Amino acid sequence: MPHAKLTIDLPEHIWIGDLSATHPELVFQVVTSIVGKDTGIGLIRLTATDPLPIITDIQARDDIDSLELLWKHDDEALLQIQTSNPLPLLPIWRAGVPLKMPFDIQNGQATWNVTTSNDRLSSLRTHLDDLGIGFTIEHIRDIDTSQADRLLTDRQQEVLATAAEEGYYQVPRESTLGDVADTLGIANATCSDVLHRAEGHIIHWFINEHMEV
Repeated sequence: MPHAKLTIDLPEHIWIGDLSATHPELVFQVVTSIVGKDTGIGLIRLTATDPLPIITDIQARDDIDSLELLWKHDDEALLQIQTSNPLPLLPIWRAGVPLKMPFDIQNGQATWNVTTSNDRLSSLRTHLDDLGIGFTIEHIRDIDTSQADRLLTDRQQEVLATAAEEGYYQVPRESTLGDVADTLGIANATCSDVLHRAEGHIIHWFINEHMEV
């Protein structure tokens, strides 16, 4: 089962592609979205030095059906937008591929992370090509069944949860490794080994999922 990271080149004839290319400092974060054949609704966080002129520009676009300002604070605003041209997300909808939310759009490009079957990933690529949407596949990694179903064993989860509850990960620490081991009724060496393995799994997962390597 592949996990893929893609960089999508947004067409400039749609509002978000044009605005993000014209103002490369802007960051649009698509928090969640619903897309259909002729309409798309998205919850979008906008980060800009002054969001109000950008919001006014969005409202003036022909492909914007409605815009609601949900909140604004300093350089951030949360918008609910309905558009009659959901082109960027049509390939996702047509291919039936779950898209990890939120995702960012900046300088005319979107960053997508998807986990799906090989067939659906191939279908996504076909639909992107058919709609003339440029894209780059940054990486594809295979996720085996055991990794997808469970990151940690039951024992690792138990020891890690106990350590957290005992304050082992607080700064400063509220308990020692020995305290955690005593609570669990196991040897210090055993507790240390289980925690080390659990922490290693979590760190490697985080690096693979969220950092460039």
